[in-house]
Amino acid sequence: MSKIHTSWYSDRVGREVTVCRWGEVGTPVLFFPTAAADAEEGERFHMVDALSDLLGEGRIKLYSVDSIAGMAWLTENNDTREAARIQDAFDAFCTHELIPAIRTDCNDPSIEVIATGPSIGAFNALASICRHPDLYRAAICMSGTYDLSKFLEGPVTETYFHASPLHFLPTLPEGPQLDRLRSRFILLAHGEGRFEEPDQSWRVADALGARGIPNRVDSWGPDYHHDWPTWREMLPRYLAEIL
Repeated sequence: MSKIHTSWYSDRVGREVTVCRWGEVGTPVLFFPTAAADAEEGERFHMVDALSDLLGEGRIKLYSVDSIAGMAWLTENNDTREAARIQDAFDAFCTHELIPAIRTDCNDPSIEVIATGPSIGAFNALASICRHPDLYRAAICMSGTYDLSKFLEGPVTETYFHASPLHFLPTLPEGPQLDRLRSRFILLAHGEGRFEEPDQSWRVADALGARGIPNRVDSWGPDYHHDWPTWREMLPRYLAEIL
């Protein structure tokens, strides 16, 4: 299958950002890596191989982007004020630079994207669809870390509040954003093995369900750990289901 590796400097995040694409036709799928990983993490851990049938059949085009916010949290500054600012900037990058680039690459100015990722990538997938349901048709969130307090230190600022679905969903006002979210679908999957936190999925499901946003929680049991073998098995199955 074809692969394109590109990068550009973004004023929004103040650094060079790498984006990779595998496949040539199909529904665009945006893969957010784990905490401080780069755009090629999924390839190194054989996620691209796991999706080879869907890619080869032309059912998906797979995109991945550097985990800019996670890189900053874990290696530069984990204060909630600065971390939330960077997360907000990364969201703006994805919204105003990456999604338009994906749409241009797909030759469709209105095509909707499926967001996905494991761990912190699941948080980014969830936040993306909740903040911008006009851009994403579904999210597949695997072994998600949705409460960022395990990584960040400091108060819940206004920017942090609006970047975190667990915080802003309960108070999201009635209107176009919530109406569109109610037409989307969010899948929350986790194992019950090492380093998994099933309660995080259920907290998000409760927040989504309370606002009438379609979602489903799937637990894969104690033999599935917070690791790539779990996610390589999950993602092809869920993409085939959603497609």
